[in-house]
Amino acid sequence: MSTKVPNMAWLDMLKAYPIDWLMEDENPSVRFWALQDFLDKDPADHEIQAAQHAIMESTAVKTILGAQSPEGHWVDPENMYNPKYRATTHSLLILAELGARRIPAIERGIEHLFGFQRDSGHFLVDLPKTPRGRASSVKDGCCLDGNILYYLNHFGYLDDPRTQRLIRFQVETYSREDVGWRCRAYPINPDGVFPVNCYMGAVKVLRALSTIPEEHRIAELGAIIEREAENVLQNGIYRYLRNPDGTRKDKAGWKRFGFPLFYQSDALEVLDTLTRLKIRDPRMQDAVDLVRNEQRPDGRWLLKNSYNGKMWIDIDAKNEPSKWITLRALRVLRRYYGE
Repeated sequence: MSTKVPNMAWLDMLKAYPIDWLMEDENPSVRFWALQDFLDKDPADHEIQAAQHAIMESTAVKTILGAQSPEGHWVDPENMYNPKYRATTHSLLILAELGARRIPAIERGIEHLFGFQRDSGHFLVDLPKTPRGRASSVKDGCCLDGNILYYLNHFGYLDDPRTQRLIRFQVETYSREDVGWRCRAYPINPDGVFPVNCYMGAVKVLRALSTIPEEHRIAELGAIIEREAENVLQNGIYRYLRNPDGTRKDKAGWKRFGFPLFYQSDALEVLDTLTRLKIRDPRMQDAVDLVRNEQRPDGRWLLKNSYNGKMWIDIDAKNEPSKWITLRALRVLRRYYGE
């Protein structure tokens, strides 16, 4: 028997029905999210709780936690970012995206991570050695801050004063004139992009902010979310590159969907954020059509972009049907068309 999904009308546009596939026990992380996204289960529901328990017993979560040091860090205690995709911040991000729950091991990891936070609230990759280092006024790496805020919120640290300092830093360093946050690494070629500030980093901050319940957002965040969403729409979601003649150019990599994405992004992730914010705008349509057109006749989507071989554990197989991409695609289509 097929799983009955509320608000069924949007399902009529699908080439086939893949939700039963997502509900299988084989991938408890996808099941955990699908129960909430498509069956509208409350997080306290026994099925959700059972799925999250299975997540903590899964090979993926056990492998990542098994690589953690007793002190809480992964790999290098003095660098929370390198080596990429295995260091502390990457490991905590994957655990959050897998739906892991807060346990003592994760708390040790986050307490270690907070050692990299500067007085301003911002995070830098190297552990500060002196009060002067902790007082650093460097203002770049919004992708790093955005991802950290995402998993701090997931693991229940939103009300922690240190998390609130991170949010305040985003507010204080936001550029209302140029929109977004500055980054020393962006852009490599200023003539090759439209946004002045880091576009990919900004969508990571926007994703994190979108997961904060409205009643918990400080006053300034509403205006920043609104302006950042408008910036994304103005740039056609994945058309922020500039041709020599001044016309827009697609960011080709953003049309190849992946999971996880770390500091990278793609059109599907951005649509996930916009629709979480309940935004429906005609300027999203091309990207939504891109998602729809990528569905296979069996109703599933392929993983086109992968960090397999670089992480502690591979997640799905490149160029094969992906439960993670299918989950995100269906979530976007339901929010955009279904309610």
